[in-house]
Amino acid sequence: MKFDIAVIGSGPGGYVAAIRAAQLGKKVAVIEKAELGGICLNWGCIPTKALLKSAQVFKYLNHAEDFGFNKPENISYEFENIVKRSRGVADTMSKGVQFLMKKNKIEVIKGEATVKPGKKIMVKVEDGVSNEVSADHIIIATGGRSRELPSLPQDGKKVIGYRGALSLPTQPKSMIVVGSGAIGVEFAYFYHTLGVKVTIVEFMPRIVPVEDEDVSKQLEKSFKKAGINIMTNAEVTSVDTSGEGVKATVKTKNGEEVLEADIVLSAVGVVANIENIGLEDVGIQTERGKIKINDFCQTNVAGYYAIGDVVHGQDLAHVASAQAILCVEKIAGEHVEAIDFNNVPGCTYCSPEIASVGFTEAKAKEAGYDVKVGKFPFSANGKAVANGAADGFVKVIFDAKYGEWLGCHIIGDGATELIAEAVVARKLETTAHEIMKSIHPHPTMSEAIMEAVEDAYGHAIHI
Repeated sequence: MKFDIAVIGSGPGGYVAAIRAAQLGKKVAVIEKAELGGICLNWGCIPTKALLKSAQVFKYLNHAEDFGFNKPENISYEFENIVKRSRGVADTMSKGVQFLMKKNKIEVIKGEATVKPGKKIMVKVEDGVSNEVSADHIIIATGGRSRELPSLPQDGKKVIGYRGALSLPTQPKSMIVVGSGAIGVEFAYFYHTLGVKVTIVEFMPRIVPVEDEDVSKQLEKSFKKAGINIMTNAEVTSVDTSGEGVKATVKTKNGEEVLEADIVLSAVGVVANIENIGLEDVGIQTERGKIKINDFCQTNVAGYYAIGDVVHGQDLAHVASAQAILCVEKIAGEHVEAIDFNNVPGCTYCSPEIASVGFTEAKAKEAGYDVKVGKFPFSANGKAVANGAADGFVKVIFDAKYGEWLGCHIIGDGATELIAEAVVARKLETTAHEIMKSIHPHPTMSEAIMEAVEDAYGHAIHI
């Protein structure tokens, strides 16, 4: 089997690379050992958002009186039905990728792939037989999996990763979430909303530590107000699963503390799937647990490329897709520009939502910028108040000297939809003046971006 381009993995990096290659007239194969769509569509981004939507609906029902309705009686749910709906959404999206493969005449090969020298791939199929695939260009897009800490081994029952959290057979009464990145706080919000007693344990001094400090403070305030217990500067040093539940020993500034819960969710990041795929045989270089590439996703061995979670950078679906398109277009001889990783938006889908792009205030100052900072609270935004979603704010950072938009940080309802304005504006090198003079529709949440920019320059009207 000979192809122009062969892609290993069918996640948001792999399937996007395959489709773009087919659009450019290439003969393409995708090799996938599990479900089409990869972790993102089947066990990550998409089913997680389905769970969060169910939690949001449940929250609305319990706060019907806030919107002028009589409170519904006997509000209840079936946990397994919420999980079932989530799995159904994931299945629908995976079937959508199957359709796209057929539409674009992409050969899908089911099996486990190992790269070989000479631009070859050995594919072990289900019956144990191996087939050889050759291609002029091979793209490695094997993704990542939940990271396991030595002190927190996952048994899939009492100590689980994100995959287990998506498909628990029964709802626990209590849960310890270790790690407060996007995965940790999203699951913490979901399970807490359904009535689970949740404790977040975070090693760093604040939750969502990669975000702007003001955003971290606001999320901690919102979570604590909702009843989620938060421990920062804390580390789980061991777990005991011998009893009915789990006992987690947590090291804090004040000494050790033992927490008890039904389940421990380990949400301490992602590790790349680069083992046993033949990298050593081909001579492909790795660095700190990931494949080493240049700005165009090329490895050190000609004809072999890597994209997504297997390479250094943000472990985000939209980064994988962007790298996929860049990589394939480079192969096809088109003019491409390296990705500006400082203009990649990050989104967290708990409630309130978080979205950010560019420098935080602290990082901008560390980089030597003299900054202008603007902030506008959603409590002063008419649409947000009407929606019953007045928590949060928009924060913007500008270079005081040249007016460059250095960063934008949003926490609040719909933040993940609003951030695109800042991403596009920064890509177009838009100035603060142009944002302020662009008429934003009223009443909308998007006005908060305009007003935050106005605040940075002393022109804010509504605060």
